[in-house]
Amino acid sequence: MKKRSSRRALNQYSHWQYVVLIATLLLMLLSALPSWYGESPALQLNYPQSSATSEHLVMLDPLALRHALIQQGIELKQIKQDQATTWVVLNDAKQLPLAKQVLQKMSDEQGIPDTQLTLASVANAPYWLTQLGFNPIALGLDLRGGVQFLLDVDMAPVYQSQTEQLKKELGAWLREHNMRGGQFKELSADGFTLLLANESYRTELRDHLNSQYRQWQIIGSGDELRLVRSETEQVALRNLTVQQNLQIMRSRIEELGITEAAVQRQGEHRIRIELPGVQDPAQAKNVIGATASLAFYQVLADDALSGQAILDEQGRPVRVAQVPVLTGEHIVDARASLGEMGMAEVNISLDSQGGRMMADFSRQNIGKPMATAYSEYSRNQQGEVVQSNKIISVATIQSGLGAKFRITGAGSMQDAQSLALLLRAGSLTAPVTIVEERTIGPTLGAENISNGFSALALGLGMTLVFMALWYRRLGWIANIALLANMVMLFGLLALIPGAVLTLPGIAGLVLTVGMAVDTNVLIFERIRDKLKEGNSVARAIDSGFSSATSTIFDANFTTMITAIVLYSLGNGPIQGFALTLGLGLLTSMFTGIFASRAMINWFWGNDTRRSVRI
Repeated sequence: MKKRSSRRALNQYSHWQYVVLIATLLLMLLSALPSWYGESPALQLNYPQSSATSEHLVMLDPLALRHALIQQGIELKQIKQDQATTWVVLNDAKQLPLAKQVLQKMSDEQGIPDTQLTLASVANAPYWLTQLGFNPIALGLDLRGGVQFLLDVDMAPVYQSQTEQLKKELGAWLREHNMRGGQFKELSADGFTLLLANESYRTELRDHLNSQYRQWQIIGSGDELRLVRSETEQVALRNLTVQQNLQIMRSRIEELGITEAAVQRQGEHRIRIELPGVQDPAQAKNVIGATASLAFYQVLADDALSGQAILDEQGRPVRVAQVPVLTGEHIVDARASLGEMGMAEVNISLDSQGGRMMADFSRQNIGKPMATAYSEYSRNQQGEVVQSNKIISVATIQSGLGAKFRITGAGSMQDAQSLALLLRAGSLTAPVTIVEERTIGPTLGAENISNGFSALALGLGMTLVFMALWYRRLGWIANIALLANMVMLFGLLALIPGAVLTLPGIAGLVLTVGMAVDTNVLIFERIRDKLKEGNSVARAIDSGFSSATSTIFDANFTTMITAIVLYSLGNGPIQGFALTLGLGLLTSMFTGIFASRAMINWFWGNDTRRSVRI
């Protein structure tokens, strides 16, 4: 019987390894191809289900739409429709605001005012590529152009509201336990002072505060007790408020029809918003910075001693209850429409809890008036945040209301639509101020792309020439692996959801070229050293890759840690750089070790010569 050899076969890959290599490169190539063709600016019209009849959905006529756009001097690339969407593709992004006005006007004239207009980009890639699910790389603000806002979240009203709420609850608790003589003073956002002469009352109050309000600290002794918010509570409340505002901002931007926006926290109490492709920031600025909300109040008699007086739009005081029946937090949907008399109105839908509250109140107050109050925050000339309230309508409750009803008095149709948008998106939990606004035009974005990729092409070209001249045949192997690395990197950027290419990201691509070549240089030098020691070509290749792989892994692993930290703690451009850096490390190791060895194995893997240059 022939003895089976126990020696390991040198420089051989299994068939499945070659299949994985080829399939991976082919997938990345298909993913990268749409980015080569680029994108065109477009408007997407989504038709509301309410416009559907028993037979068909009411949609804009493409021929009439084309004629209206051309009349306004808008350069069209194409108009296409599917079952419930119309796409209007333009040649120039600067014409998007004008085209949006034309489309909105046509929708209103044809009785479908709730058409949702979305700013979008349409890939110029062949149809079969897009059908396979491959799309171009998403470009950041500095490459596509658009608007960036930096918002400051004002926590003072939130702290003030919480302080006043505690004051009300403690006052009610003192009255409930017949503790007379309590007096509140020095009320501020930080806390307040409570004067309580009775020592036993103070002891009970301390026990109550320690058990029910642990987030508040009690300072002082004697008759005066100073209640201040703990530092931990301030941080927790600030984090919660900023996070809630982040969610509301994202909802508002979705309502504006901007699909590729970036909304991120920056620092302790600031929010950064990037709106790629938006060239007219006026509407976005009005909606993002607005803090409008609605509240519904019971109307009291003019001579009532309780309650509060809020001015209506004519400047007349309307006395309403101190506590609203319902606030805007229970509103789940709001739509603007024209009423029977041609006046603008807002149709409101409440959640289940809000519906029950409104039903209970309206049943008990049929025939009595209910006021709708509109409130918003703004800054005065001194830079202080002030809240303004006004009554926009006072209506008599004719019958029991439920989860759906309508309000009037919102002003023009445009005012009603703006109010409905804000109510759908939610009311901010704290007022925000736009402290910085930057606009990057599409021309500058195109220039950034051109300059960035020119630098990438120059660096790549010089590297290819050097490797081909210095390492000769091995250099050509490295060049093929380097090109494959670029293809894989672009393919991954297009394939990963949420990945965005920025100008610093292009710098990361250029850096990746150097790191990818460094992998091959390290391996090739090890192979040369093994050949000088008298090993055969096959043995030198095996030893060279084996000894270099662990070193390459260690070096890339430490760099990957840096990339992860940058992506986690950074924002915007820093994240763009960290993303391409991290992905470049992965693709460099794949192509530099796995792909280049597959090619070297194919050409010289079984070469037993010793004195030969490769």
